[in-house]
Amino acid sequence: MDARTRERLPVLPILVRSVDQRRKDAAAVLEAFRQVSPGEAFTAAGQQLVRAVVPHGTAGRIWAEDPQTGKRRDLGLEDERAFWTWAAVEVLRATGIRIEELLELSHHSLVQYRLPTAGELVPLLQIVPSKTDTERLLLVSPELADVLSAVICRARDTTGAVPLVRSWDRRECAWQAPAPLLFQRRISGEDRAFTDETVRTMLDQALIATGLTDATGDPLRYTPHDFRRLFITDAILNGLPPHIAQVIAGHQDINVTLGYKAVYPEEAIQAYMAFLARRRSLRPSEEYRVPTDEEWQEFLGHFERRKVSIGACGRAFGTPCIHEHACVRCPMLWPDPAQRDRLVEIRDNLLARIAEAEREGWLGEVEGLQVSLAGAEEKLAQLDAQQERQRSTVFLGIPALDQIAARTSDVNEPGAEAPREPYPSCKASLTALKG
Repeated sequence: MDARTRERLPVLPILVRSVDQRRKDAAAVLEAFRQVSPGEAFTAAGQQLVRAVVPHGTAGRIWAEDPQTGKRRDLGLEDERAFWTWAAVEVLRATGIRIEELLELSHHSLVQYRLPTAGELVPLLQIVPSKTDTERLLLVSPELADVLSAVICRARDTTGAVPLVRSWDRRECAWQAPAPLLFQRRISGEDRAFTDETVRTMLDQALIATGLTDATGDPLRYTPHDFRRLFITDAILNGLPPHIAQVIAGHQDINVTLGYKAVYPEEAIQAYMAFLARRRSLRPSEEYRVPTDEEWQEFLGHFERRKVSIGACGRAFGTPCIHEHACVRCPMLWPDPAQRDRLVEIRDNLLARIAEAEREGWLGEVEGLQVSLAGAEEKLAQLDAQQERQRSTVFLGIPALDQIAARTSDVNEPGAEAPREPYPSCKASLTALKG
């Protein structure tokens, strides 16, 4: 299993780029199809097709013909498969959740927490209990928020709401209560939830398209659980403590988490466990006490002091500034789109100062200014990428409690199964997070 993870982790970016490009190409071809009349040719994503003349009775299908092969293609089906393959890969690799947890994600899983002093909204993803019968809350990154936003936009019906669908739990051999599941699609006029077999089939087809092979030359395969191992391995390799990875993954025993990580040998794991035991025995008991009000206010004040002239500082609490407040050089600076003009002025000023330093022969000054110039250009590139993502996504639309009650009341008919409470223990989790 360790060899399997080591083989798949380096080629994961290839799979991510491939499914993203297939999604964009399928959407571009479908958009070009809608701009022409039946019988007309069109070109999109490097493909030349002809819009087929659809006979009566099959008007719901989106048919196009390939003039080179003479085959007919359903562009709507291709676009749907490409989109949901991309969504499944992105969510699995960004969260490390299990396949059953992925299929149980619903519109109710998106919650938010507002910091009491800074007023900053923190989006959270509620993972319902599955294998360990314990729920957990995951922080939603900006990239994951873009994916979930696109998924919700695709799943919504004509009324703007995510339809309520029932899913079959094959482990419990029971139908689940209707819920606004995120991974659902419309088949033959009916909204149906995805199954794990469908996700596995989409992954196999996506990997065949990449042309990746394993050590024996056979096509490389990813299972949904491979992404969980890759997520834990990559997180610990990049400095995340194993006990934090244990909480994120939802493991009850840290040895299970360390077993998922496929890089460190047995000796390193045992040495780390011995180090933890020694450190905990040497620590005074005062470190495990409940923080005082002054310490809590100092922690919250850290978020209020993050604001700088060109964005916000993202360094961890209690850590010093590694660039001595030269924010334009710091990778922890989150640039503010509203301060783009200021960044442009800083970049132009640096160019002028570099030209002056080269003219006067101040070579030491040139080297320092070039470092600052590279940082300013990197921040401008981050703003451009952020604006590009915002053009193609929509607001997540986290439902309020009154909307949830109104939507779930539709299933409270006589004889119907009572729906589950939308947030079974999320309120308690948020209360614990706040306190």
